[in-house]
Amino acid sequence: MQQFSEIYQRALERKGGEEQLSALLPVGIKTSAELSAIPHDRYLAEITKAIFKAGFYWKVIDHKWGGFEEAFWDFNVARCNMTSPDDLESLYQDTRIIRNSRKIETVSRNASMIIELSEQNGSFSNLIAEWPDDDFIGLLDLLHKNGSRLGPKTCQYFLRFIGKDGFVLAKDGVAALINAGIISSHPTSKRDLKRVQHAYNSWRVESGLNNAQISRILSLSIG
Repeated sequence: MQQFSEIYQRALERKGGEEQLSALLPVGIKTSAELSAIPHDRYLAEITKAIFKAGFYWKVIDHKWGGFEEAFWDFNVARCNMTSPDDLESLYQDTRIIRNSRKIETVSRNASMIIELSEQNGSFSNLIAEWPDDDFIGLLDLLHKNGSRLGPKTCQYFLRFIGKDGFVLAKDGVAALINAGIISSHPTSKRDLKRVQHAYNSWRVESGLNNAQISRILSLSIG
C-alpha cells in the first residue's frame, strides 16, 4: 500500500502547489453536534435528492427542488410515512417533481426507515452523527439494508450532501485506489470495501486529514 504522502505529492504536482490544491478540497463537513441538530425532515430531503439525482441531470433536480418540497409536505417524516395510495396516484401526475414512480415510492419507505432506526437508536440524526468515521462502510451497509434505493453510490452522495465525513468511490478515486495497490477493480465485495476502509483509516492517521479530504486528494492525484 502506498504512503499517503506519495499520493499527496502527486496531487500537488498536478494542481500546482499547496494553495491550489487546498482550494479544491471539500468544505461543509459537519461536527457530530451539528449533524445531531439536523431535523429528520432534512435527512429525508437529502436522501430523496440523492435518489432522484442518481442517473439524472443534477441541475434539473436542483431547479425543481422547491416543487419537491411542496409535493412531499416539506418532507415531514410522519406525514411521508403515512403516504396513501391516493397520495401516490397524485404524486405520479404531479408536474412539480420528476414523475418516476419507483423513486417517488422511496420517500414513504425511507421515512419509515428513519422512524424505525430512530426507535432503535433514539434518533436517526444521532445515529448518523455518532457513527464512527473509521467504519464508513458499515454506515453505508446499514442504510442500504434498511432503506429503499440506497445503493452504495447514492448513500455516499447523500452523506456528503448532509455533511457527514466519508468518501465517494467515483471513477478517479477508484483509479487512485487501484494505483495505490488497495484493490484491483471497482470495489463491490465486502472484502474489497474493507480494504478501502483500512486504507482510509491508515491514511487518516498518517495525514491528519478527514475521509472527505483524502477522497478528493485521491481523485486529484490521477490524470
